Amino acid sequence: MFELIEKAMLTAMGAASLSQKKAEELLADMKERLNLSEDEGRALLQKLQETAKVNQAKLEELAQQEVEKACKRLGVVTADEFQKLRKKVSQLEKKLKSQ
Repeated sequence: MFELIEKAMLTAMGAASLSQKKAEELLADMKERLNLSEDEGRALLQKLQETAKVNQAKLEELAQQEVEKACKRLGVVTADEFQKLRKKVSQLEKKLKSQ
């Protein structure tokens, strides 16, 4: 049953990260409802926080990938591409001035 509750909590958390205060409130609530020892509660809390961090990192990575895809579809140049174009324009301007 403990595993089922743990899985439900992990699912419910999704990519949201817990603030320390909310985490402490969750720990106190879980200890009371499930008759968890202090060590069990802390272990569960730590696992939930670690999972939240991993999920948040995954979400950020997916968001970054989606933004990059959208920019490519829209034809938006990257900062690197812009710098290369700027350098090329500068070289061409110099070349024109020297003629």
